[in-house]
Amino acid sequence: MAAKRRKRAERALLVVEISLGSSARDHDVEVDFLGRPYRLVRLGTDGDLHTAQTLVRRWSAIADQVAVNGAAEAVATGLLDTEPIEATTAMVRSAPDGVATDGHRLREVLQEWAVRRVQFEMPGYFTNARTVVLGSDHGRAVGVLREYTDNLHFDDPVLSVGLSHRLGAAPLLGMAAEVSTWPLRQVRTAVQDEVLLPAELVNRSWLRRRAQDSDVVVAAYHELVAFGFADLHGKTVITSAVTDDQLADLASRDVDLVLDSTPQPFDVTVDVASLEAMMRAAVRAPGGAPERLRDDDLLEMIVAAGLEPRVLQPNGPRRKSRFAFVIHPLSQKFFRNVEPLGTVARVSPPVVMDAVEKVMAYLPPFVYSHVTGVTSPTGAEAEGWLITVGGTPKELLAHDPEFTYDKLLAAAEVARRLGAQVMGLGAFTKVVGDAGVTVARKASLPITTGNSYSASGALWAAHEAVDRLGLLERGDDGIIRGRTMVVGATGAIGSVCARLLALASDELWLVSPETAKLLALKKDIEREHPRAVVHAAATPGKHLGDMDVIVTATSGAGKRVLDIMAVKPGCVITDVARPLDLSAEDVAKRPDVIVVESGEIELPGEVRMRDIGLPPGVAYACLAETVALALEGRYETFTVGRAIEWEKVKEIYQLGLRHGMRLAAVSGVNGVYTDEDFDRVRALALAARGEDATATRGGRRTAV
Repeated sequence: MAAKRRKRAERALLVVEISLGSSARDHDVEVDFLGRPYRLVRLGTDGDLHTAQTLVRRWSAIADQVAVNGAAEAVATGLLDTEPIEATTAMVRSAPDGVATDGHRLREVLQEWAVRRVQFEMPGYFTNARTVVLGSDHGRAVGVLREYTDNLHFDDPVLSVGLSHRLGAAPLLGMAAEVSTWPLRQVRTAVQDEVLLPAELVNRSWLRRRAQDSDVVVAAYHELVAFGFADLHGKTVITSAVTDDQLADLASRDVDLVLDSTPQPFDVTVDVASLEAMMRAAVRAPGGAPERLRDDDLLEMIVAAGLEPRVLQPNGPRRKSRFAFVIHPLSQKFFRNVEPLGTVARVSPPVVMDAVEKVMAYLPPFVYSHVTGVTSPTGAEAEGWLITVGGTPKELLAHDPEFTYDKLLAAAEVARRLGAQVMGLGAFTKVVGDAGVTVARKASLPITTGNSYSASGALWAAHEAVDRLGLLERGDDGIIRGRTMVVGATGAIGSVCARLLALASDELWLVSPETAKLLALKKDIEREHPRAVVHAAATPGKHLGDMDVIVTATSGAGKRVLDIMAVKPGCVITDVARPLDLSAEDVAKRPDVIVVESGEIELPGEVRMRDIGLPPGVAYACLAETVALALEGRYETFTVGRAIEWEKVKEIYQLGLRHGMRLAAVSGVNGVYTDEDFDRVRALALAARGEDATATRGGRRTAV
């Protein structure tokens, strides 16, 4: 008797998959699952529903469990002229109660698990993702995606209004849907297609346009093929039971990530219905009536079998992120970059342009440029949008901060609809009011001002200019043997620049009219860097002529912050203020100094974006900070407020290096400084000092 029980216990459980899909993937194999042997048989009927029902009835008599599937595939490939849900229901009902399953219970668990797993392991991955959903068999995945993004578009009108998951939860709503669609369901699918064809064509045409810009596609492989996706570059495909050949095809179409919600523990590809059938067979008493698969059974067997959704990266680790960045015109001359304002600006008198400037401040935000081609050496990619608000600094200052806040929140909503995961504030928008704190609190996506990277970029540019000019001696420890000054030292960027210069120079002057803050900053720097000699002054005035390096960071919006005629010949001035502290007219007065418009970073990759007043592929550091966060997958509020954290300055600098960002060619108000420009400035400076130009070479001073 015991021998008979052991023999019966070792018998391979028979699970048969009857599919309306292609018979090309049929198999008959033996596998081990949950510590027991199984025989798995797949029989495809190429869309023949009658044959499928016959096979279900026949195999139900001898199999431990029957799995049914393939209806959606057969419809999508033109093999079946019946609604998928009706065909599947007919197949299940061809077997005795409890013997056949379409895998819906396990499918819901695995779809939810798959999406949540990626979002947990790669935080923010689906946040605000532009998503296209094909077919109607992805209800649970869509339900979870709705928690992370509102940018979902469907080819199924029921799913488009979010009804699919509500019908089952609300019996009356489901009954109403059944009644309202009963007349249409009484005719053949081909007739239904003719009735719905005009609306279907309009919807699919609209969806194809959406699909081109999508980030995520939720679809079975056959649905992708039927839809005719032309471009899958950089996209994520959420699918089920993808075969090796299908995965290879998706890889060839440059997909970033394939999320297969169906685990594949065997050498053959199995559908979720087959996995659920195997679980149901495991809890069924030998020779007994089918038992209901309880939730506890389902979870226990998922864990015991080690089943996990598959996260596949067929082209290697890659991630495409999305950002937005707010810009605005710095003066009336920037209107020339946008038509028809460009034409108006060229032919209109100043009084007309003054009126245009006022009107532009009230216009809603709009997309100035789509930014593409940003590619990190790590393989990460980013695309973004430059969104402009129309106010010049003059107009922004003429209104209460709430005026600018409203504009920025409207820009954030534009960015959210575009799919951006983080947004940066540029130029004067990041200094109005509380410097981004209110906007970050109220916006629908994370905000950064970019001030951390602006601070490091400022000194990066100054360092480069000092070395190329070659008038200052630098010790073996890298410290500049000269005097430095920060004008606007108590401001957001200025205070960090001061800390950096305290590390890089012998003597530092801090200038600000905010006396109490200035004294506190001086004390703080002296405590952190006791080597540095630190001075404080309310105005730069009498000390300008002694300075070798000056950083201006006042956000003075056009106010005169220093007398450029008083600075030392050969001085390197780094203007980090936006708008600039020094005008082009001021700079032209001193051909013997270098004035750097700092904060310019070369972005990695073959970057394509409209002109922002910089060389191609070059961005202001505040924009570069936003891009760096996107490339790193750090969708977070990074820099806001007026107190910049030293640790974040270092962190964003390292992130930039990691993703291939580097200091662009040193630029001034007239463009990039060439080697000839540096030679000319050096010669003029030495002549003004009465020194021999041959006495300096290679960045070190020698005694004359």
